[in-house]
Formats: sequence, C-alpha cells, structure tokens
Amino acid sequence: MPEKVVDNQYTTFVFPQKPEKLTWKQFIYNEKTGKVFGRTRYSWGALVVFYSVYFVILFSLFAACMQGLFYTLSDQYPKYQLSDSLIGNNPGLGFRPMPGHVKQGALVYYTASNQSQVQPWLTRIEEFLEPYRDPSRLPGEGKNQVICNSTGRPAPGKVCHVDLSQMGPCSAENGYGYNKSTPCIFVKMNRIYGWVPEYYEIDELPENMPADLVDHIKSLPEKERKQVWVSCNGISPADREIIGPIAYYPTRGFPGYFFPYINTPGYLSPLLAVQFLRPGIKQSINLECRVWAKNLVYRGGLNFRMGSVSLVLLID
Repeated sequence: MPEKVVDNQYTTFVFPQKPEKLTWKQFIYNEKTGKVFGRTRYSWGALVVFYSVYFVILFSLFAACMQGLFYTLSDQYPKYQLSDSLIGNNPGLGFRPMPGHVKQGALVYYTASNQSQVQPWLTRIEEFLEPYRDPSRLPGEGKNQVICNSTGRPAPGKVCHVDLSQMGPCSAENGYGYNKSTPCIFVKMNRIYGWVPEYYEIDELPENMPADLVDHIKSLPEKERKQVWVSCNGISPADREIIGPIAYYPTRGFPGYFFPYINTPGYLSPLLAVQFLRPGIKQSINLECRVWAKNLVYRGGLNFRMGSVSLVLLID
C-alpha cells in the first residue's frame, strides 16, 4: 500500500520501492550502510547487552531455585518417606536370576542336560551375589558389616552381614541346583527407607497362611519369630500339584535385625534361597512368592501386584 503524505496544499502518495538485492558478501557486511548481517553495530550491541542481562538474570533465578531445593534435600535420607512418598510403605518382592531378555518376562526356562542353557542362569546369579561375596566392592569396603543374631539390631553405623554359606545346597559348588533340575532362586525385599515390619504373634497368624509355614513358626523359639515370613507355591491347583516340595535357606523369612533400612554404607538386602526340589519336568509352572507381616498389604494378579512376585518355571 502506498504511504499517504499530506502537506498544506497537496496530498501525495509515496510508493514503497523494491529493496535493493544484496549479495551474500553485502549481507555479511554492507559498506554503504555499515550493517553486519543486516544489523548496525549499535543494534548488535543493544542485542548483546539485552540477552546478556536476560541470561544472567535467568541463570541467577535458576541457581537460587536449585539452591533452595538442595537445601531441603539430604543425601542420607529421602525428603518424603513411607506413606508420604511415591513408593509408599509397602515393600515389594523381587527374585534373581531374572531372564536375560525382557521379552522372556519372568520365565525361568532351560534344559538341565544342556550346559550352554544352564550356564547363563548361573552367570546371572554369580553377578547378583558378587557384592555379597566380596564386600570390598561396597561403600566403606564392608568393614562395618557384623554378624547379627536374634538378640537385637546391630550398633549404630553397623549393618548385618548376609552369610552365603548358610544357603545350603543353593551354592556355586552345587551349581545352584540347575543342572540337577532342582533350581534355586534368591528372593529379596525391595528397600524402603525407614520401614519397620510389624511381626505376627502366634495367636495372630492369618487364616490363609500356608499350614507348613504356620507349623514352622510355631516350632521356633519366641526370639526367632520376629521375621518377615516368605511362602512360595503354585498359583493354580494344577501348579501346586506339580511344583513339588520347596526348601528355604537359611530360614523361612527375613530376620528383623535387617530392618529398618536407613542407607547405612555397606548395607545389603537380606536374601532367602528358595529351592524347588522335585518340580514337574516339561511343564510350565506358574509360581508366586509372597511376604507376610502385619503391616504388609498383599495383592496378587498380573497388574498392580503388591507384597509378592510371580515367575514361570519350565525345565526340559
């Protein structure tokens, strides 16, 4: 559109002119106008000053926010704990060895007579147990680990030693039972900072607790009953029929002196070795292991599992 110009006597129109076509050299530096990349030195200077001040203020605000955030955090304990945290106050359960490929899910499958199929499972177990076997890899080199017993918790700054020699036949010397079709898995609880179990008394044992576990608890002296108990079994009646007897080492639970977890250097989660002594061969067996304590919520199923872990055992 032409620009309208009005003076005292006449009205004229000034039409815009086609801008001069610049070569790339003239765009970089135009000798006529003194512009560099289309801007004058003053324009470039103002731009640099503006963005310098802008980013200095932005960085200062970011640094102040981060400093305020770090002031509220600690590298020793989480800011939000137990029910106030996203993790919650209901520890989950895990097992090792896990399959090497995510597509296998929780399937433990191998042919007992095929060493090339057995060896990967043994390797995964050895890798998992390495910190337990060699505490020097831990913070503080494991020098604060002590032998614990049922008389009480370790002293402040000390943690309980997990003794792999108490795992019975679930040892490297026995190939963890895999080449004999009696495989072992290692069950552990997930760590939740500050969580302390509430133990069952004899007259408080749940009605749905397995009878063999009830008998085991009742056979123990009172000082050894402060444990988070573990039971494993087939999920369906058919699974329970073909799973066969199950052995637990060194006991049927996680002793109370391992709790609470408070991020003490050298701490390792307690382990429970579960051995399937005569599982059905060439049959897919769906298994579930769960933990028992008064303040543990259990929920099975495929989704939103709580206080339990499932796996599938298939031995050819």
